Amino acid sequence: MTETTSTPSPQIGNNGERELILIKISGADQRGVTSALTEILARYDAAILDIGQADIHHTLSLGILFKTDSRSSGEILKELLFKTSDLKVQVEFNIISEEEYNQWVGMQGKNRYIITILGRKITARQISETSRIISRQGLNIDSISRLTGRMPLDEDQQPATKACIEFSVRGTPDNLLKMQSDFMHLSQELDFDISLQEDTIYRRCRRLICFDMDSTLIKTEVIDELADRAGVGEEVRAITESAMRGEIDFQESFKRRVALLKGLDVGVMKEIAESLPITEGVERLMKVLKRSGYKTAILSGGFTYFGNYLKQKYNFDYVYANELEVGPDGKLTGRYVGDIVDGRRKKELLRLLAQVENINIAQTIAVGDGANDLPMLSEAGLGIAFHAKPKVKEEARQSISTIGIDGVLYFLGFKDSYISSGISSEPN
Repeated sequence: MTETTSTPSPQIGNNGERELILIKISGADQRGVTSALTEILARYDAAILDIGQADIHHTLSLGILFKTDSRSSGEILKELLFKTSDLKVQVEFNIISEEEYNQWVGMQGKNRYIITILGRKITARQISETSRIISRQGLNIDSISRLTGRMPLDEDQQPATKACIEFSVRGTPDNLLKMQSDFMHLSQELDFDISLQEDTIYRRCRRLICFDMDSTLIKTEVIDELADRAGVGEEVRAITESAMRGEIDFQESFKRRVALLKGLDVGVMKEIAESLPITEGVERLMKVLKRSGYKTAILSGGFTYFGNYLKQKYNFDYVYANELEVGPDGKLTGRYVGDIVDGRRKKELLRLLAQVENINIAQTIAVGDGANDLPMLSEAGLGIAFHAKPKVKEEARQSISTIGIDGVLYFLGFKDSYISSGISSEPN
């Protein structure tokens, strides 16, 4: 039989003054514990000031802070002690002074942040170092919760596993920029991803998410694929890499690469589209976003033909990309039609779509990998660098590098339990 333990009974007065009592319950999780204990409090008309409960591997941890008349407190504690003995759980009582309570209430108005750590697996060192940075910045951890499902014991044999933990913290960082920088450096050192977001109303109601296409939604640069078919692959790749690293102007690099495609038969675009290597997690991500009412857009420095292919396949709402000019002979002319969708244009389109959808810019999300994505990443309410180039990771506020693009869902606060139920009935 499990012993029931408690702290020595606090000295209870009988003068009718109010008392604040914190009870902490722990033991094997079972049905009816919360109901049985709050029923006792209800009989004495106790007021619940705070309550929290967690279940870690079938082990219950329950805390209740309540206010009662001191003439009733002795009977309440006695009944609670007997009931927890019957339930075979441990109980601890603590008297909370009004000064302590008022200090705690005063903290509730302070800033709150959500810190999300994400990877193929989560290690003790990652949590320890993240917690150290939080503490060093003068913040207090209110709660820690797991967003992903139970981790398999042999995760090395299941390379597609995901692990995510979310911290809710309270307070004002001593230096927010340094905290962000420390997190980004730590994530690179220990091979995991981390997000720091202020817990505002906008974080809980994002409505528009805009994606880069090449090397984000797909695992290639389409212009490189076209160049291979045209026999100029090496020349175009060298220009592409230089542009993505931010070494040369995107518009100039775009013009030079498109010019090299002159004479390519337009029919190869269909062949390339049907064999595009899709990034891990795109299908899962899009199903959840669409079921949850998000508007989705592709804002790409690539080409409209391929953006529209993905739009039809995954039900995107908008596509803005570059249009290749095709001659009467069915071959590419080496020119383009309309304005180039570069970094500046992506930022403009993000703002335009927010206006069209009648939402605040803080409710937008942008995801991309290249230097030409930085303007929209910095403009969006949540900008996420995805498997990005070093220059982009250095400047981005959030980054995902260890798992697929469906990792975005965890930065939005989705839990696996919700994700699974939300897409279980969706057709493949």
